[in-house]
Amino acid sequence: MLERNVETFIGCDRDYAESRIVLYGAPFDSTTSFRPGARFGPAAMRHESFGLETYSPYQDADLEDCAVFDSGDLELCFGSAEAALEDIESRAATILKDGKLPMLLGGEHLVTLGAVRAVLRRYPDLHIIHFDAHADLRDDYLGARLSHACVLRRCHELIGDGRIHQFCIRSGERAEFRFAHSHTDFHPFTFEGLEETVEVLRKAQVPVYFTVDLDCLDPGVFPGTGTPEAGGVSFMQLLNAIRTVCTARVVGADVNELAPMLDASGVSTATACKVVREMLLALDKSL
Repeated sequence: MLERNVETFIGCDRDYAESRIVLYGAPFDSTTSFRPGARFGPAAMRHESFGLETYSPYQDADLEDCAVFDSGDLELCFGSAEAALEDIESRAATILKDGKLPMLLGGEHLVTLGAVRAVLRRYPDLHIIHFDAHADLRDDYLGARLSHACVLRRCHELIGDGRIHQFCIRSGERAEFRFAHSHTDFHPFTFEGLEETVEVLRKAQVPVYFTVDLDCLDPGVFPGTGTPEAGGVSFMQLLNAIRTVCTARVVGADVNELAPMLDASGVSTATACKVVREMLLALDKSL
């Protein structure tokens, strides 16, 4: 039985036993390759979420009507990426064992790997839907194979060809783009093809892990991230895409790469909070 965090994301204060979705935070950014600060993302999202209402006019739904439990942030080892991933995997496995959907707040994108390891053990036919500015398909980054720049490559090694569906990608090495065209379902720059992809997965009732790197948003909308890339999508485009994905059989999810101190205006944190709220509501409708 997990204990409720002292400060929860707004509306996410149900008892663990009655909850269907469980939030957990991974404040880790030790492999960040450009601007650090994502380790502060989960706590910032919780704290600033109280600037929102629990009600979403986009979905006519309210977090007060949802059974969501916030278990707080994990205490992770900053000196070992593998140790951090093991702790994330263990927490996700506990949530899954108890019949609940784990939703992870990052942290840098590497944290996704720990969650995917746990979800894949329970759902061997897992697919991944990935929103990001970056392909994250490098085999290594400066010799490190555990890096936020390599996370989807490590996931590919676990699940194989054709089961990673990538959208909005607009940055990466030439080798990453070539790898993607050969080994993933690759949709660069936009959400074109998302509805068709989700429809196929939904009809087949395939289990889906849904990972959102917030730098898929245009930095004019979301500058508070470690590796901003011009040319991203709008908030409304992302919101519509999230609702689309959540009509599939989503069995685990995450939102990552908010670095709150990199946007002194607070707009990026407010945007991240709204993304989390909307994802939670969309997931709750699908359960």
